[in-house]
Amino acid sequence: MQSFDQDFWTGKYQNQDMGWDIGYVATPIKEYIDQLENKDLKILIPGGGNSYEAEYLFKQGFKNVFVVDISAVPFENLLQREPNFPKENLIQKDFFKLKGQYDLILEQTFFCALDPSLRKKYVEKMHDLLADDGKLVGLLFDAPLNETKPPFGGNKALYKEYFKNHFSFKKLETAYNSIPPRQGKELFIYFLPK
Repeated sequence: MQSFDQDFWTGKYQNQDMGWDIGYVATPIKEYIDQLENKDLKILIPGGGNSYEAEYLFKQGFKNVFVVDISAVPFENLLQREPNFPKENLIQKDFFKLKGQYDLILEQTFFCALDPSLRKKYVEKMHDLLADDGKLVGLLFDAPLNETKPPFGGNKALYKEYFKNHFSFKKLETAYNSIPPRQGKELFIYFLPK
């Protein structure tokens, strides 16, 4: 297992080496957020990076939005764009050490950033962090991508194997509204904990 640690990710931000960062909320996630009515949901964005999703949710009136990231740099970027975002909801920590229960977890380029040897642990941790009636929603890459560095790829069959023991699949399908460079290469997921 390679160490994609705090220094690795902080270096990516400092060197502007952020190919995953599209500069705004990915359309499938934005359209999902736009359907949410309960502004009191406790929402987690793991490996949130520059957190366009958190900024968007906050501007839509969601106040229980939490972001966890191993690097502090993206939090500084978020606070420059949205100074009123609650600083106490920005958690600089290893995701696997996080505690708590959340109603909704948004997956956006976090799974693909982890060393593939951590995927089983990711599934177990997501299950632990979700409330019994919680939801894991977001995007997973449906493409081979890289084998030695992030982003690591995958496909529908592989994801079914990883998640099947802990989640039921409400949706696991090609995102119809991906941004043009990712068209046909993303799966929209909507998983419920078992």
